[in-house]
Amino acid sequence: MDDLKYGTRNKRGDWAPNATVEIAPFWAWPPALGRVLRWLPEYLWPWNAFHMATALAYWYLVVPDVETARTLTPGWILWLYAVNALAIFAMYGGIELFYYIKRVQGTRFKFNGKFPAEQPSDVFWFKSQNIDNFLRSFFVTIPMWTVIEVAILWCHANGIGTWLAWSDHPVYLALLVFFAPFIHEVHFFFIHRAIHWPPLYKWIHSVHHNSINPSPWSSLSMHPVEGFAYFAVGLWHLVIPSNPIVALFQLNIAGFGAVNGHIGFDKLELTDETALDSHAFTHYLHHKYFEVNYGGDGLIPLDKWFGTWHDGSKEGDAMMNARFKKRKDRMKEKESAAASM
Repeated sequence: MDDLKYGTRNKRGDWAPNATVEIAPFWAWPPALGRVLRWLPEYLWPWNAFHMATALAYWYLVVPDVETARTLTPGWILWLYAVNALAIFAMYGGIELFYYIKRVQGTRFKFNGKFPAEQPSDVFWFKSQNIDNFLRSFFVTIPMWTVIEVAILWCHANGIGTWLAWSDHPVYLALLVFFAPFIHEVHFFFIHRAIHWPPLYKWIHSVHHNSINPSPWSSLSMHPVEGFAYFAVGLWHLVIPSNPIVALFQLNIAGFGAVNGHIGFDKLELTDETALDSHAFTHYLHHKYFEVNYGGDGLIPLDKWFGTWHDGSKEGDAMMNARFKKRKDRMKEKESAAASM
């Protein structure tokens, strides 16, 4: 595919799409029903459908029965960790293999023209972003995912929380499934914004942001505190009436869905004529500029409301730079006032 039909490449080899990032169309005024109807299939397919498929597979093939889950024993806990780890290895590793090791589409649609393997750095374990990110994912963050997963299943088995049956509440639970990505986005925005507070950023979130040029293994490369807070989105299903399948769906949005923002490509070419949209550009801009796009793709436009939205345009650059300048000017004023006292 010719990526220059869809975007531009600068002198450094970095590619950017022509289309700017937009918030979900139902926030538009006046309402645009046609846009919403066109957006709906993209919202459901393929990513959210995939996450629901994995949730169902987990429930029917992986999760222990209620009697087993009532007691915390190493066997089923390690089993869940193994499944999570193998699933992530298969999904993330497959993308890494084809697009970062074999490089089957070269740098077409790649936001950063370089590959992490070409950029060794002392900030990473063994000076390798790939090794560092891989180890942190499998020995830090996936265990945190498993801890939250075990807690939810144990609570369900022991009657802690309000758990509803699909046969009794099909409409409510279907709506909860539909809005689970919204819950993820709100949760992610606020915990993400919190760990950008300088003290927390220095000790916690900087681990993730070392990967300025993210790749699939960067997705779950986190400090333990961030990993726990990130997957704690699943704990909302102990607060609201829910169903364990919906809770697993919520966790899998976080676990498998983390790769979307870190794929590094706008599109993954599947054939010469077809490609899969990654929806990665919004979060790539966050890794590039650090202080924009704390949330997701604009399902809930919290970044827009809080003034941290960047749509990838020159206007977005100008708004971001104006915000940075305003903050810098305020700091200078405070320093001047302190010096004059």
